[in-house]
Amino acid sequence: MAVTKIHGIKTTVDKAIEYICNPDKTGQNLYISSFACSPETAVLDFKYTLDHTHDCRDPHNTNKAFHLIQAFSPGEVSYEEAHQIGKELADRLLEGKYSYVLTTHTDKGHVHNHLIFCSADNITFSHYHDCKKNYWKIRNLSDTLCLEHNLSTIMPDGKKGMKYNEWAANKSESSKKTQLRKDINQTIRIVSTYSEFLTFMEAKGYEIKNAEFGENSRKYITFRSHDMSRPVRGSAKSLGKNFTKERIKERIENKRQKAIFPSVHNKLIDTNAPNIAGNIGLQKWANKENLKIVSAEYNKMFTHNLHNFSELEDRIALLHMQQKEVNTSVVSLESQIRHLREMLKYAEQYQKNKIYDDHYKSSKDPDRYFRKYESQIILFAGAEHILQENGINLKHLNSNKLQEQIADLISRKESLNTQYVSFKQEIKELELIHQNLSKYLKQDAPEIQRSSHNQLPSL
Repeated sequence: MAVTKIHGIKTTVDKAIEYICNPDKTGQNLYISSFACSPETAVLDFKYTLDHTHDCRDPHNTNKAFHLIQAFSPGEVSYEEAHQIGKELADRLLEGKYSYVLTTHTDKGHVHNHLIFCSADNITFSHYHDCKKNYWKIRNLSDTLCLEHNLSTIMPDGKKGMKYNEWAANKSESSKKTQLRKDINQTIRIVSTYSEFLTFMEAKGYEIKNAEFGENSRKYITFRSHDMSRPVRGSAKSLGKNFTKERIKERIENKRQKAIFPSVHNKLIDTNAPNIAGNIGLQKWANKENLKIVSAEYNKMFTHNLHNFSELEDRIALLHMQQKEVNTSVVSLESQIRHLREMLKYAEQYQKNKIYDDHYKSSKDPDRYFRKYESQIILFAGAEHILQENGINLKHLNSNKLQEQIADLISRKESLNTQYVSFKQEIKELELIHQNLSKYLKQDAPEIQRSSHNQLPSL
């Protein structure tokens, strides 16, 4: 599980970066990473980008950087894995557009990441918007990464997230309300009437009051088990809107109606259900409806140019493989895009500040000149070093060519994403066909198992 929070930095970017890069907190600088800047010159890199923003004088854009904290549960993740998750979060959130410094702190009981990124991007020089939509994007990305790394997550309740202490209380076995909700849900699943529900809940050890309906009855039903200090109301505020006595009765009645007349849209009817198995009329009706559904599923299969069950399974397996290959290609392209965007940022810094370095080298008083243009000279030296380290020929440096390469990669990525969505939709449709046909062949029409897969019983 990881908890995230973010805040803006208006003035003290240097102190914030110095704090998160403290060797005593980062395993002697073992867990420090950066993108499109270096930790030592990040303040200058950020300033360079901010000076180029179109709205740099906008009073509403006062943040120079943003500080994102991602904290993990104690003992759940190693320092190395936490740092890797932090890098994946930064790369997915910022998409190779913003310079950042990432560190993992090891000096507390819980492992946590610090991510400081420039408030303006290096591509369009536009400001990052710290709004609710982007916060939920951070939250969802963090939860997704936790799931991918087999860590727990804090699940939101509707649109509002739980506070940590609420989540911990709900997860704990001592949470009486959570157990009560589970018992109510389990009981609703196995009973047929509201009266049976009350009987079963009492059998589970609950004392129930105010369960009646009518003018003289009280508004809220209450439940109390032997280990509860006081009764719990069945109200929307206390347990949730699905646990009022009106809603409990409604859920039981809806369940019963669905069991007798189940939905037949794209889903086979269970002819072995208790309410159907003992009724000859309902059995005939269910069998007829199932034949209609199966016939429609076969017709859908033929539209995909598939002629039997074996071809259907082969097609689904092929689509899964193609989807995986496309996803791998997209991940590779995203990595290339981030790298080229970083090189583009350094290329622009190199070209813009080269004149200062040239004058510095030819100056009669280099110390004085350096004091005056220290930022530009340091940025030039850093950009030159990174570009050379990545094998880029500085004599033939061409920012426009880098931009064209990035645009080409983005176009290829969008094309692959379209392909991925197409595969996903076809897989969903074919798997539903496969599910219905499998169920029908095993349950409702054993004679078809002995016949050709592309033959249908007559309606």
